[in-house]
Amino acid sequence: MRLDHLSYAAGPDGLESTARRIGALLGRDFLDGGVHPRFGTRNMVLPLADRTYLEIVEVLDHPASDKAPFGQAVRARSALGGGWLGWAVEVADIAVPEERLGRAAAQGSRHRPDGVELRWKQIGINGLMADPQLPFFIQWEIEPDLHPSTGADEAFDLACLEIAGDPQRVSEWLGEPVEAPLEDVKVEWVAPHGTPGIIAVQVLTPNGLVRL
Repeated sequence: MRLDHLSYAAGPDGLESTARRIGALLGRDFLDGGVHPRFGTRNMVLPLADRTYLEIVEVLDHPASDKAPFGQAVRARSALGGGWLGWAVEVADIAVPEERLGRAAAQGSRHRPDGVELRWKQIGINGLMADPQLPFFIQWEIEPDLHPSTGADEAFDLACLEIAGDPQRVSEWLGEPVEAPLEDVKVEWVAPHGTPGIIAVQVLTPNGLVRL
């Protein structure tokens, strides 16, 4: 189990404008990720060191977004003005969280602009919507060199997560200590005074530390 990526819901200015704004703060452009047809969403990504990446995602005017939990979650966060949606951990066997949560994972896919299809399974979005401090689980069904972090400039590295929440609660959700997927990332836990979840993300860049 390891930290895979962080998801940020686009603001009222839309996906591309949100990506340009955040990319300008970091000093690096986001890449077009493509459409998630089963979720009714699309994304742009920024590869980071250590096989992680940032994802900015927006909901589409598509029937799938009304049915898929991920589409519902993105729409709800964007309706609040956008911001950090959640974090995802990669697992080797999605059947483990499936058994613990008592339901099947959702099949996800998207085609990159170059036509390459990326496929994965994910589960835990309902938990995230109920308690945004909780991560969701993903198992990739692609070759390692197709992972969205491929091509990262190692100078761009996730330095710290600031999360309003309870590490014990997250550990119970993960089924193992929360330190396991976050062993290489500093985490600052803050007692929630309102909605729990990611407060901010600190990224180390060639120009210094940037807090988003």
